[in-house]
Amino acid sequence: MSYPSMRAAANDLERTGQLVRIKEELDPDLEIAAVHRRVFAAGGPALLFERVKGSPFQAISNIYGTFERTDFLFRKTLPKVKKVVELKADPANLAKNPLRYTGAPFTALSALPRKHLRPAVRYGETTIDQLPLIKSWPMDGGAFVTMPQVITLPPGTKKAMQTNIGMYRIQLSGNDYALNKEIGLHYQLHRGIGVHHTQYNKSDEPFRCTVAVGGPPSHAFSAIMPLPEGLSEMTFAGMLAGRRFGYAWDRDWLLSADADFVITGTIRKNEKMPEGPFGDHLGYYSLQHDFPVMDVEKVYHRKNPLWHFSVVGRPPAEDSSFGYLIHKIVEELTPQEFPGIRQINAVDEAGVHPLLLAVGSERYMPFREKVPEEILTQATRILGSGQTSLAKYCIIAADEDDPQLDAQDMPAFFRHVLERFDPTRDLHFITKTTIDTLDYSGSGWNAGSKMIWACRGERKRSLTSKVAVDLELGKDFGYAAFVQPGILALEGPRFTDESSYADLSQLTERMARFDWEGIPLVILCDDARFLAKDFSNFLWAVFTRSNPSHDVHGLGAFVEHKHWGCTGPVIIDARVKPWHAPGLVEDPDVEKRVDRLFAKGGSLHGLG
Repeated sequence: MSYPSMRAAANDLERTGQLVRIKEELDPDLEIAAVHRRVFAAGGPALLFERVKGSPFQAISNIYGTFERTDFLFRKTLPKVKKVVELKADPANLAKNPLRYTGAPFTALSALPRKHLRPAVRYGETTIDQLPLIKSWPMDGGAFVTMPQVITLPPGTKKAMQTNIGMYRIQLSGNDYALNKEIGLHYQLHRGIGVHHTQYNKSDEPFRCTVAVGGPPSHAFSAIMPLPEGLSEMTFAGMLAGRRFGYAWDRDWLLSADADFVITGTIRKNEKMPEGPFGDHLGYYSLQHDFPVMDVEKVYHRKNPLWHFSVVGRPPAEDSSFGYLIHKIVEELTPQEFPGIRQINAVDEAGVHPLLLAVGSERYMPFREKVPEEILTQATRILGSGQTSLAKYCIIAADEDDPQLDAQDMPAFFRHVLERFDPTRDLHFITKTTIDTLDYSGSGWNAGSKMIWACRGERKRSLTSKVAVDLELGKDFGYAAFVQPGILALEGPRFTDESSYADLSQLTERMARFDWEGIPLVILCDDARFLAKDFSNFLWAVFTRSNPSHDVHGLGAFVEHKHWGCTGPVIIDARVKPWHAPGLVEDPDVEKRVDRLFAKGGSLHGLG
């Protein structure tokens, strides 16, 4: 299905029973986000908010709320797009399998961007304060654009194919921003727009920027898709939409012609302003930091527009569908991008970047002892490439030990690793390095460590869910519960400051009195019941709240020629630390206000 606009996509979803309209007036300050979260959590439909308090415009969310609905939106175009991406990443594929890629070149050529002289988005003008100013979480610094397409060009060119289209959150109000005049852009210099920023700093040209919202559903996805070099976001968006990406010029600004809204402006080259906090996709707030600021020029909109937004928080959330779609498109490219790797799972439940699970292969010296060798090379390749370089933990297993091993089956994957790894040998650290900007578990902002955890060979132990009946670790260490066989969650004293790391010395000293056979992983935590309740709780709490160099410990720990290992269980300190960002907590008064929509007789009864 080719959607010329977001409204056309919404109509199609409504026609097929996948969208509901909310006719009650709702406040964009927390209320709308609260409704979205409930409906998403229940696997409910897309939401069209007909009356947004303080705005003349309607808003839409949750269109990617389920994997099935995401597939539906791109049902006609996705197979063709996969072939083009595969061919662009490795042109030799055409010679290897010409029948599979017969139509791929035509698909790409027919999706080249098209210039519009009368773009739909120039129908009318408005101001920032008239937009649906969606605020998602109580401590957010203001209202944000959460589904933007940020469009920039390098200095000295007006060639549309050279644009960078990225998804970097945009703060519209709050903090010290002058409403209607200034907005904040959250991006780092290693991003595509950051490269342009560096180039403009060396140029006398003003740094023009366009923020588009809405348009065909493929446009938002194109802004986050990691594309092969030489394949533009505009072409990709056109292929996935089944229609060419329309663009137009407004003086020095490139407009997305089919967008619902477009904000144009000029980024200040050498000036930043405080941006945030913002309730982010790790399940915590990203705190206030200085980021680039843009002076607003114009705000355009099309006729009958829809303000497209999403709400992020502890995963899974609506943006999980982006990871799902990326995986579908690039899954066959994994062996090309990462030779020897059969599968990678960027674990959504852990916030994607904190934890990668990988299945690799061993092809070195088949008659040697079965120890991790080539999979270590593969793991370092993963940690040195593109988006996967943001990973904090990379746990990798050799497929020869179980050809059916599936990194998507996370409880089984952990069981496989814990049965086989050698704690004296298989843990490898990279210290004092960069980590994801949104991850506050490290030793500073954007600073922390990484760990490769490898396993290869026969089973070394049988995992158990039993501990010695007389296990007594002292009054400071309380309730214990098994997450699954081999993983014990243990409550410890509250972490107050750096001196709390001494708790680990006390714990290992007391643990040494007992037999830990069959329990290779112990998690020191604040709430063992929470971790044991659901495997996703374990994944989220452990890998978002720990910094490998500081928080991975072990019984019988030693350092040999700069290699750290231990003889007993690995212990991960996943307690909340004072420097961690606050977790996301809903406002109880707002929740009570939206209860009426979900109560019997309410317009959303049965949907949340």
